Amino acid sequence: MDGDRDSAEAVLPTQEPGPRDIAAPVPRRAAAVDTVGASDAADAAGGAPAAAARRRALPARLDPWLLAAGFLAIYAALSLSRYRRMETMSWDLGIFEQAVRGYAHLHAPVADLKGPGFNVLGDHFSPITALIAPFYRLFPTPVTLLAAQALLFALSVVPVAGTAARLLGRGRGLAVGAAYGLSWGVQRAVDFDFHEVAFAVPLLAFSLAAVLRRRWRTAMAWAAPLVLVKEDMGAAVAMIGAVVWLRAGDATLRGAKGGGRVRTWALGLAAFGAAASAWEVSWLIPAFHGPGYDALNHINGDGTLTSHVPPVTALRTVLWILLPAGGLLALRSPLALVVLPTLGWRFLSYYPENWGTAWHYNAVLMPVVFLAAVDCAALVGAAGRLRRGEPAWLRPLVRALPGVMLGAALALCTQLPLAELTHRDAYRVDGPTRAAKKALDVIPDGATVEANVGPLSRLVRRTTVYWVGQTGGLTPDYLAFENRSTWLQDPVGYARQLHPEARYTTVADAGGYVVLRRG
Repeated sequence: MDGDRDSAEAVLPTQEPGPRDIAAPVPRRAAAVDTVGASDAADAAGGAPAAAARRRALPARLDPWLLAAGFLAIYAALSLSRYRRMETMSWDLGIFEQAVRGYAHLHAPVADLKGPGFNVLGDHFSPITALIAPFYRLFPTPVTLLAAQALLFALSVVPVAGTAARLLGRGRGLAVGAAYGLSWGVQRAVDFDFHEVAFAVPLLAFSLAAVLRRRWRTAMAWAAPLVLVKEDMGAAVAMIGAVVWLRAGDATLRGAKGGGRVRTWALGLAAFGAAASAWEVSWLIPAFHGPGYDALNHINGDGTLTSHVPPVTALRTVLWILLPAGGLLALRSPLALVVLPTLGWRFLSYYPENWGTAWHYNAVLMPVVFLAAVDCAALVGAAGRLRRGEPAWLRPLVRALPGVMLGAALALCTQLPLAELTHRDAYRVDGPTRAAKKALDVIPDGATVEANVGPLSRLVRRTTVYWVGQTGGLTPDYLAFENRSTWLQDPVGYARQLHPEARYTTVADAGGYVVLRRG
């Protein structure tokens, strides 16, 4: 699929990069990189101007990191403002905090929210979340998880912006990096509490960026740990192996040394990824889950492999994924193949939440499609000629692509979570919320609590929390419910329904939260 890329790829080195080479743009052509032209002119005029030009060019190496630092601040502000206002969306933050707390104390990753003593590795195989455990041991709060997620998403900006700058020029690289950082898939994931996909996003970004720079061993090294993120990621690893095999084959035709050996390793990576996913789904997860595990039911809620997604919904999701990241042009790159496994299992799923554009499910696709668009832009814009049969208007369109991507991202931001940060209310904790926090404070440390979504993120770090109705026959010390919609008209009567053998009395009712104590 590379076509005539002699002039575009002739300057791409084949050796492995040094520690600082991942995000460092290098001169490709004077018209594309502003600092290159300045340096050439200064060299012709004399030594002193040349040195000054080089000093001005040095900060270009920091561009991706500075951009990532800016997005780190933005992502953290979005997550923490939602946490301060007690606007947790689901039980996921509580589940992951319970699992990480187990790792932090050198115990199994038990999430009692899924059932008393339930090991989360029996739900999804995500041992990579243990990397947060040392930090959680020092700072035992859900804020640690949210900050780690913001850092991981921000880190993924570095390879996207750095590789775009290397292939397209400094200004265009910054535009692509900013558009990626603002992409709707990343924003939705940052907004949706915490999830293990936060680890997959930078791994994918660094791996595919290395593919574009023909750093084959680096690409495969970044891809391999994806099998520890979630059981479906092995299929993505297999696809990355296929992409490396294709690209290294092109290098072999050009006479590059070691191309055949790289292709052998790429096939090995593909086999490793496929085998890892199969092993995790068929053996590891059932082993941790215990009796009652059904592999088909794990993939699809009705125990089949029949797709339930409406075609219109599937088409809308695909267009949302492709259009803001360069439209259908991204399909010209073999990197787009890495999208297929994730979209495949989602569209086979029984759960409607997996089909659309909400929550965190699309975050792993964002670095793939953005780097695929960069690959396409480098193919058409950097080469000295178009491929045979391609229309003449394609090249100016592709050269304008980074600006269009950034403009689309900024326009979409008005309807996305980051728009909340432009409102004063995002930084204020209102009276009812402060009252709700005080209501939950009456629950002592070490107590057992049965709760719905609202109280979870405030209680998990210091109590044992169970999901409402799933205590496994245990009678908790306290019940805590978010009741802002007044769905709970008779708290004591509801407690009696949950635990007929126990007697509960209301000890706090404020800010839309109700707390009941046993005895």
